[in-house]
Amino acid sequence: MTREIIRVEPLSTYLENWKAPTSAATRSGDTVYVSGFPPFDPDTGEVAAGASIERQTELVLEQMKLCLETAGSSLANVLKCNVYCTSVEKFAAVNVIYARYFPQDPPARIFVCVPAWPGPFDIEIDCVATL
Repeated sequence: MTREIIRVEPLSTYLENWKAPTSAATRSGDTVYVSGFPPFDPDTGEVAAGASIERQTELVLEQMKLCLETAGSSLANVLKCNVYCTSVEKFAAVNVIYARYFPQDPPARIFVCVPAWPGPFDIEIDCVATL
């Protein structure tokens, strides 16, 4: 099966500016893989430094939604999410926002605490979805 790189603007440009060697999304057959992103401020293209965990979570889920839709999928087709966060203490706040994006029949998920990121943010979420 072939692999197709999906360019998602403006996110692909943001990643290039960050010198991140990754694609926003990749499709193979009927499966879409979406990379985790820092919470980019859509007005500036910079990481939303100092934003609350709620706002950061909202930003990364909006970015995920954009990637899925650009690849021909949607949040309703997400099979699995991986949530990476700098503190388990943010778990409840993340869940409040996450539940808005997956209100019914949420996908499988893991929540992993990470010590730090290469930037001033607290969360990334990646996913695997079908078309």
